[in-house]
Amino acid sequence: MTAATDPARPAPTRPAPTLLLLARRSLDEAADTPAPGQRYALAHLAALRTAAAVLARRARPAPAGPSSGAPRRARPTSAWVLLADIAPELAEWAGFFAAGARKRAAAEAGLAGVVSPREADDLLRDTHRFLAVVETTLGLESGWPSSSGWADPTSWADTTGWTDTTAGAGTAGLTASG
Repeated sequence: MTAATDPARPAPTRPAPTLLLLARRSLDEAADTPAPGQRYALAHLAALRTAAAVLARRARPAPAGPSSGAPRRARPTSAWVLLADIAPELAEWAGFFAAGARKRAAAEAGLAGVVSPREADDLLRDTHRFLAVVETTLGLESGWPSSSGWADPTSWADTTGWTDTTAGAGTAGLTASG
């Protein structure tokens, strides 16, 4: 039985910095993708990973099961709804990206003409801004390289010179060292 099928086992999560690194990789890939639909979908994926970083840092799982009074199976909640609840200061961004979710799904399905080159470029630029806002919100300094030459995103602190400046505090911050 896996975490997905066993409600007693939490689903695995990645740390916020790893999710932000993966978001940057998606943005890099999007920037190098000529097809507007794919570029849009990759930029939206980067935004989702960025939102997931906020959720990973701030959200706490709701208790489940009969003893908690919560239903065993709640309806899935959109990451954008959760983001607006967990980080009200990002609610406008959540609404913006939620509005593009159907277009992303259509682009991922390969529907031609769903996304114009301008829309894809605009979303790519807006996602870069969102990522910078989230890095600031989480107390992280922006400026990770925009190349995808990272060998192992789980060991980012060891390979990039980033250090945790608030170890033990509720929300960790990172700064570049050296």
